[in-house]
Amino acid sequence: MGMNYMERFHLIQHPLLEHKLFQLRNRYTGTKDFRKCVEEMTSLLCYEATRDIPMGERPVETPFGEIKAREIEGKTLAAVVILRAGLGMLDGVLSLVPSAKVGHIGIYKDEKTGELVRYYCKMPQDIVHRQVLLLEPILATGETTDMAVQMLENYRCYQVKLLCLVAVQQGVDFLLKRHPGLEIYCAAMDSRINEEGYIIPGIGDAGDRMFGTM
Repeated sequence: MGMNYMERFHLIQHPLLEHKLFQLRNRYTGTKDFRKCVEEMTSLLCYEATRDIPMGERPVETPFGEIKAREIEGKTLAAVVILRAGLGMLDGVLSLVPSAKVGHIGIYKDEKTGELVRYYCKMPQDIVHRQVLLLEPILATGETTDMAVQMLENYRCYQVKLLCLVAVQQGVDFLLKRHPGLEIYCAAMDSRINEEGYIIPGIGDAGDRMFGTM
């Protein structure tokens, strides 16, 4: 049987995550330190999200003799970035799993119509055989992430894990109800979304702060 709704949401509470989140929330944290904290927090979330990677056993020669030991088996991970803010999370995954293949999704909201527009999508050819980590630092309404997950489902990727730094309940509920195979790994749940669509108290515009384009 599949996991129920609550089992698919993982709020990761750890002193290191909370300390780095404090730095992200601080309006006076500069671009360099902000980017570094995003990368490090992503590594911690990636560590939690990869606990169920398939493992195999094979012989290995140690300096003191041969034993059987476990290692990751077969084609493992693909990291899929939602442009542009998700780019700042990518090195956090690759630092732990340098062999991961990488996909990119580009989506923006048309200011006149309010409609979401897909402008880019490039995936590894074998992505259907890999576990997918979807990278998006902020989960607010969930509309953009929803489109990204739909695009992955078009590639027959039905077991996707979203890594995000800050979320609100509205976005979590929206995504988990629409995508039964989705899991969410998150560092913080904030209280609300303001009229401009930003999470409150949040961390501001993650992309602007990450790339210094405020």
